[in-house]
Amino acid sequence: MPAEWEPHEATWIAWPHHEPDWPGKIECIPWVYAEIVRLLGTGERVEILCHDESVAASARDCLRRSDVPAACYRCHILPTDRGWLRDSAPTAVRVAGRLEWIHWDFTAWAKYDNYSLDRQIPPFIEQVTGIPREPACRPDRPDRRLVLEGGAIDTDGEGTLLVTEECLLSDEQCRNPGLTRQGYEQAFARYLGIEKTIWLDRGCAGDDTHGHVDDIARFVAPALVLLTVTDDPADADYTWSQENLRRLRSATDARGRRLRVVPLPIPPVVSFEGFRLPASYANFYIGTRTVIVPTFNEPQDRQALTTIAEFFATRQVVGIHARDLVLGQGTLHCLSQQQPCQ
Repeated sequence: MPAEWEPHEATWIAWPHHEPDWPGKIECIPWVYAEIVRLLGTGERVEILCHDESVAASARDCLRRSDVPAACYRCHILPTDRGWLRDSAPTAVRVAGRLEWIHWDFTAWAKYDNYSLDRQIPPFIEQVTGIPREPACRPDRPDRRLVLEGGAIDTDGEGTLLVTEECLLSDEQCRNPGLTRQGYEQAFARYLGIEKTIWLDRGCAGDDTHGHVDDIARFVAPALVLLTVTDDPADADYTWSQENLRRLRSATDARGRRLRVVPLPIPPVVSFEGFRLPASYANFYIGTRTVIVPTFNEPQDRQALTTIAEFFATRQVVGIHARDLVLGQGTLHCLSQQQPCQ
């Protein structure tokens, strides 16, 4: 599996249309997406899934009014349940120098029951790109598909993978009942070329995916991880962030290198109607020329942007206001999926 910072042919997103993801705020979300397309489109094509013709027309109008050049994106009609393509779209790997899509089974984070449309996304992307697709199966039960979301994994592109025990091994929101730690590692080796899996403890508070790693820990270079950490014992994220820090500092990667761990701040609690939302600076997305970072109108925004920019000297690092976007239980990395260059 290539690292996210390797050059992209395109980024895949799905235009927002599912109002229950952003109750009372859906009207402002398309303009956030327009900013995403505008920024990413300077370095790669943006492929946009649209639920129907009316959504496609609205997307084109929003992008036109935002002065996004039509040459940098393409709209495709495909009905979807939700737009979190990090999880419902396939994962790109290289096999003998050529790209292939790994098609995980998708069950809406083992939480929601409306995901039948989203299951059609991987074969559609295969059709559009011409890149072959391989369905992933459980190593212990080859007759069963392997359930996994792209937000649950993060790689350095050199055979090392980050995951959390909360997401993959917990009985709550269980994706693959009975599949062990060793079973997952066999699957990661088989489908992603992973030689070393580093198991972190838990994900961030408020995360309805139950522990996706892309909200807490991200490779930004080989042997270099950005980790969300708080030193405040009163914060709900304190215990797990300190445990994850301990694990990473004692870990080595697939090549035997000790990891450098750089702390990222955790923003003050972002909530809506009394519920904490998974606001995290770690949910940034690395485009070919631009790194887009979620911001939350908090003093920590500046520190997060400065920290991330330190490791991307050849890319523009830009904050995108995500205080409304995170109401949908995800932000920039959650909604995007990269298509590496051949």
